[in-house]
Amino acid sequence: MTKSLIIAEKPSVARDLARVLGKFKHEKDFFENDRYVISSAVGHLVELVPPEGAEVKRGKWNLENLPVLPDHFDLVPIEKNKARLLVLKRLIKRPDVTEIINACDAGREGELIFRNTMRWTGAKKPTRRLWLQSMTPEAIRAGFEHLRSEQEMRPLADAAISRAESDWLVGINATRALTSFNSRSGGFQKTAAGRVQTPTLAILAGREEKIRLFKPRPYFEVHADFGVQAGSYGGRWFDENFKKDGDEDARAERIWAGRKPQRSRRSATVRLVKSRKKRNRPRSCHRFFTT
Repeated sequence: MTKSLIIAEKPSVARDLARVLGKFKHEKDFFENDRYVISSAVGHLVELVPPEGAEVKRGKWNLENLPVLPDHFDLVPIEKNKARLLVLKRLIKRPDVTEIINACDAGREGELIFRNTMRWTGAKKPTRRLWLQSMTPEAIRAGFEHLRSEQEMRPLADAAISRAESDWLVGINATRALTSFNSRSGGFQKTAAGRVQTPTLAILAGREEKIRLFKPRPYFEVHADFGVQAGSYGGRWFDENFKKDGDEDARAERIWAGRKPQRSRRSATVRLVKSRKKRNRPRSCHRFFTT
């Protein structure tokens, strides 16, 4: 009897699938019944490496050896996850397994985890894609009724592989270029850079600089208690004609020095609240009460 091997991204998802799809015998690393074998990765199982000879040695981190542009990338097991990779390889190679169902997370990274695992094992068996946006029993059953073809998922796979390879290229070349530049006076001044890390660090550094250069600006708010027939309610004055004029601190309810709000025609007890803007949040300093 032939079976389909379902590969999830995480062990918890494999358990959920087994619970919904019927009675399974639970082995150490997989579930099995007459129709399915269910197992999982534990996130990424392999990583990219350039082919032998394309990688320059650590001691040769200088501009003359850049850029590093290998013709292709090989895959090697991530050491801490190698045991799980070998489990999947054994299941994929089983003679009774004639189809592989990709049940990794619905997205680019899930597609990459599955594709890289299949590529490393060298498997040529047909595959289909389980695409789930929810882990409810109804969603799981519906997903298995509408499995997607390998051809349909090819664009997502190509995008995932391109992203992974470009991350490697940017990280390796930018890190070595900056390290070479910063080590030109001697020593080894490693300077890491990458597609995600570097712009994120720039955002944090820019925000920190903005906070340090911040200068408080006093402003006022008018709060009032209004008396009506049904009782009273609190309100805050705002400029109904307010428009942004390039001042990032401006708000419809803020009154800067030299400006006065229009008087309310209703009877009210008015509270004038003086505040200072600090780090994008107003901090109350003093309260003045007038009638």
